Amino acid sequence: LQNPEAYSFSGESREMTVLFADIRDFTSVSEALTATELKQLLNEFFTPVTGIIFEHNGTVDKYVGDMIMAFWGAPLEDRNHRANAVSAALRILAEVERLRVEFPLRGFPAINIGIGVNTGMMNVGDMGSVYRRAYTVLGDAVNLGSRLEGLTKFYGVKLLIGEETHHTLEGILCRLVDKVKVKGKDHAVRAYEPLCAMAEATPQLLADVSQYHAALDSYFAQRWDEAQERFEALHAIAPHALLYGIYLERIADLRVLDLPPDWDGSFQHLSK
Repeated sequence: LQNPEAYSFSGESREMTVLFADIRDFTSVSEALTATELKQLLNEFFTPVTGIIFEHNGTVDKYVGDMIMAFWGAPLEDRNHRANAVSAALRILAEVERLRVEFPLRGFPAINIGIGVNTGMMNVGDMGSVYRRAYTVLGDAVNLGSRLEGLTKFYGVKLLIGEETHHTLEGILCRLVDKVKVKGKDHAVRAYEPLCAMAEATPQLLADVSQYHAALDSYFAQRWDEAQERFEALHAIAPHALLYGIYLERIADLRVLDLPPDWDGSFQHLSK
């Protein structure tokens, strides 16, 4: 408002970060509520989440049912768009944990969410028709952010970020979840799970992440016995962790196959 000539809603391409947050199993949640109760639940979910996005310099793009989409880097430039988006995502997850306690006390079902964050070149501008327009972002990097949100359920995690978001990200402890090829893409991308701010990481958590990455190294090197032993040890400590079970199943399948020389360990996801 102070410098209107410095900003424009006209279309342009720039590096930005996008976030998608979606309530899990929303159909089951909505079926248990009246229309009025459902509206109240969504309002009380979106309000604090939107506040967190604003506090981290984000722009809310849209609400679609139980999903919120936001981006960083426009209309105001943000050199720290990666860190701001990931920090907002971690804060959102903490807020949802609070709501999971509060909602049942008020007669609402507890909710779970998945969040996908990705960085890349995006087209941003005022887009739409002569009847209705919206300031939004488009592009492959945006689509990948949406795909990552969908994959959180597959891997049993709450937050996934793309490798371009992870690139140069400092001060946040992350672990590599997988090398993935999403539907419609041949190029594999690394998907990471941010766990917490590095300053908040306990010695035990740092040790667990180190052991997990050692297991991944064995897996990608096709040292199947070593990989299996390491993932079994992790799975014994956290038997409900879906991710360790996924790798144990893959090891059982891959060790009997004649893999090509250019096998890179990536996994092809055929659904959106």
